[in-house]
Amino acid sequence: MTHQRQSLGKQGEELACRELCRRGYAILARRYRTRFGELDVIARDRGVLVFVEVKTRRSGSFGGATAAVGFQKQRRLINMARSYLMGIGGKPPPCRFDVVGVTVAAGERPVLDVVVNAFVVS
Repeated sequence: MTHQRQSLGKQGEELACRELCRRGYAILARRYRTRFGELDVIARDRGVLVFVEVKTRRSGSFGGATAAVGFQKQRRLINMARSYLMGIGGKPPPCRFDVVGVTVAAGERPVLDVVVNAFVVS
């Protein structure tokens, strides 16, 4: 991954965390590594453990940032969440998956799209 893409991703995560905090989420972890990959943000929202995927783009082309979380990515997120839950032990709390799309176009204010309960685990 190029330095430019990493920088864009970190900027998007920072903006996403600020927005989530503004909405009352408590950020528990950022960039949490598992053997399946990295969870961008783990937060708590009114007693619910929330696994947040942040997608940052420079434009809304190709369906925007949230469209990038397809079936394969959802499966990986579920496996990463299970890994996290096994690590904390005990009875798992209520959980959900949110997606934050961040569009950072040159010369414009960033646009954030928070999708609560973005997909259901079957």
